[in-house]
Amino acid sequence: LLAKADPRPSMIRCTTVIGRGLPGVEGTRAAHSARIPASLSEAARKALNWPHPAFEIPDEIRAAWRAAGERNAPEFDSWTRRVAALPPERRRLLDRLREGKLPEGWEAPLRAFRDEAARAGTAQSGIALSGELVDRLADAIPELLSGAPDLEGATQHKRKLKAFTAEDQGGRYVHYGIREHAMGAMMNGMAAHGGVVPVGVTYLVFSDYLRPVLRLAAMMGLPVPFVFSHDSVGIGRNGPTHQPVEYLASLRAIPNMLVLRPADAVEAAECWEIALRTRTGPSSLIFARQALPAVRREAGSENLSARGAYVLEEATGPRRVTLLATGSEVALAVEARRRLEEEGVPTAVVSMPSWELFERQDAAYRRATLGPGTVRVGVEAAVRLGWDRYLGEEGGFVGMSGFGASGAEADLARHFGLTPERVVEEVRARLGTV
Repeated sequence: LLAKADPRPSMIRCTTVIGRGLPGVEGTRAAHSARIPASLSEAARKALNWPHPAFEIPDEIRAAWRAAGERNAPEFDSWTRRVAALPPERRRLLDRLREGKLPEGWEAPLRAFRDEAARAGTAQSGIALSGELVDRLADAIPELLSGAPDLEGATQHKRKLKAFTAEDQGGRYVHYGIREHAMGAMMNGMAAHGGVVPVGVTYLVFSDYLRPVLRLAAMMGLPVPFVFSHDSVGIGRNGPTHQPVEYLASLRAIPNMLVLRPADAVEAAECWEIALRTRTGPSSLIFARQALPAVRREAGSENLSARGAYVLEEATGPRRVTLLATGSEVALAVEARRRLEEEGVPTAVVSMPSWELFERQDAAYRRATLGPGTVRVGVEAAVRLGWDRYLGEEGGFVGMSGFGASGAEADLARHFGLTPERVVEEVRARLGTV
């Protein structure tokens, strides 16, 4: 009562004894997780004057709990009557939200954006692409709620959305403060409750603050889209503390976590559609800070990213080399292919926005995409961990073997060998022509 009457924050301290009533265990760490044998359980019941057998709930306690559960029956009945009296349109909206279904036609802005991007063929910042897509999705999905932990300027996911505040709860953007874990926990709660499509965005390197939340979302099968930006060493002078070379591998290791790393604007739209269609678990959408050159010049009718990996550019003759890449490195692979083809080396480029989705394809598709009998080289601005399943023991890899560094983006790319020239060198070495 005193805490409620005081406008200031209050802390109420409750002193307890762990394992109270367990002879020899009370107040020790053994009470936390040690096995309690039947003899000790019986001794505890005697010490606490509890005459009832294990797992038996006395009638008076059961009655008290049932009475507590019935306290809100009048409010529930009133709510049920209000729902029954809703106009048909409002009732359909409520039912859709309770069932966790997205509104009809929600995909339209994504597909329109994909077609526009394919025609334009311009390079655009990866995270800015995601912000533009969320801005358009907000019109199609009224229950979408965006937000970021004090990184709005860098992540650009607020746009036209008003802030959600105590005074204006109709706002659709949450300023979470510098609290990634709290943001993720709130997003999980909203997804578990239903009626909200929560979107939260932060730097990929800060996903460690979200690790328990990501695991719980995957365990609970919550359809939460987590958005991460600044996904590689290509983020300028922030240095290795902000360059997440090992984070893609760690996210891919989480069971039931769908990891999506689009290569350009077309794939960005496709990956957002995949993430929102996924209702059995969370998605991690991984975007670059830097500009992504257009590598898909035709959108087509099929969402190719839904395959997980697909042949972006096929070899002009019998394929000798397959370059496998994700995200911002797909453009490097495309340029390397052009040079190899000029040298008379038939080379294909495979874009791999999602390993998890690729693993779901049938064996024949996976084999044809990877190019059996060809030299395979993976290209990703991250560590090699996990790539060998696609590259094999004889495959090459162009990426990171250590942490990043502070410097201009172009200088870092040259320093770490994230260039078309380095990809061509790796291919030549694997072909035995060096």
